[in-house]
Amino acid sequence: MTAHPSEPSPRPAPSGELRASHDDREAVVEQLRDAAAEGRIDLDELDTRLEQALKSKTHAELAVLTADLPRLHSSESRPPLVLKGGMHGASRGPGRWEVPGHVVARGGMGGVKVDFTRVQCRLTEVAVEAYGEMAGVTIVIPDAWAADTSGMDPGVGGFTDKTTPDRLPGTPLIRLTGSAGMAGVVIRHPSRWERRKLRSNPAH
Repeated sequence: MTAHPSEPSPRPAPSGELRASHDDREAVVEQLRDAAAEGRIDLDELDTRLEQALKSKTHAELAVLTADLPRLHSSESRPPLVLKGGMHGASRGPGRWEVPGHVVARGGMGGVKVDFTRVQCRLTEVAVEAYGEMAGVTIVIPDAWAADTSGMDPGVGGFTDKTTPDRLPGTPLIRLTGSAGMAGVVIRHPSRWERRKLRSNPAH
């Protein structure tokens, strides 16, 4: 019986030759616009690079357009978002907002709610510190996201994790730390009422 030579297995493409997605192109467009706003490139050059970015098919083609620009405004390097409940409470979301790599929520007297359900986040992880204090902290994450809550101190008020471990590829992991304090901290997926609102008004 004659053995047939095995076919060579396909070799993975170098990372620079990988096909770029719409999100990849949009991230470069955002970086170019930031650079123009800071005076790093003039408007003519911005127009040229934006046109090239929208036509780019690979990561390598996109990388050339930003190789001479610093990445000062990436989400990882943004300053932490600090929310303090104060007397009247504080919230972020459920509208679209820019997610930094680090969020601090202090319940204060009025409580804090952090709602990630409508955000577009390219980070692989988001560090969230939550402190229940006199009023609680509620964190709402999309169904596709997951949370690591092993660093939470239940405090006096108690800590409640109602999230599921199911996490879709490409979505962030919320790494939650802090203390539930006197009023408690809750992390969960959207409630039935919130889901109904998301379905009825998905664009805002």
